Amino acid sequence: MFLLQRLDSSFRKIKGQIANALTLINLGFGALAIIYVFHDQLRVGLLLIAIAAVFDRLDGAAARKFNTTSELGKQLDSLSDIISFGVAPAMLMYQAVLYEFGVTGAIFAIIYIMCGALRLARFNITESHGYYVGLPITAAGCILTFLTLFVNYMPLYVFMFVTIGLSLLMVSPFRVRKI
Repeated sequence: MFLLQRLDSSFRKIKGQIANALTLINLGFGALAIIYVFHDQLRVGLLLIAIAAVFDRLDGAAARKFNTTSELGKQLDSLSDIISFGVAPAMLMYQAVLYEFGVTGAIFAIIYIMCGALRLARFNITESHGYYVGLPITAAGCILTFLTLFVNYMPLYVFMFVTIGLSLLMVSPFRVRKI
């Protein structure tokens, strides 16, 4: 009986850390994407951001399934998201296109990161029941990331407008239903 109680207790502790482990994997892929982007491996960076998005989805699902949501998990998720869907996509877009616009392109990339951080901070301190306020950074980051596939097919200035547009949507007051 004692052994079963110990095993059950150990399983609950492990179960409680699955979501956090998935969140850290998300963070790892986002950081790795930044490294590859710095080495001009933009396609690899894009792929790594996409993989980070999969793990971001899995960490939330695991937390809900195992009923292990926590304040630590919420904060860790936001810190991971600013790397994987804020910094990594901004650097990818900067390396793919925005560098062509000099300081203005750099400012647009930085504004995107700042708006992503603001959106995540606002999310962490507000109660929302069934909806997000503003475009979630994961969605914005995935859109910005996958748009780099069209660099050779669209005028470069379009990417500046999309970057600033996504930035504004993240901090806007409109509501997006949670799925």
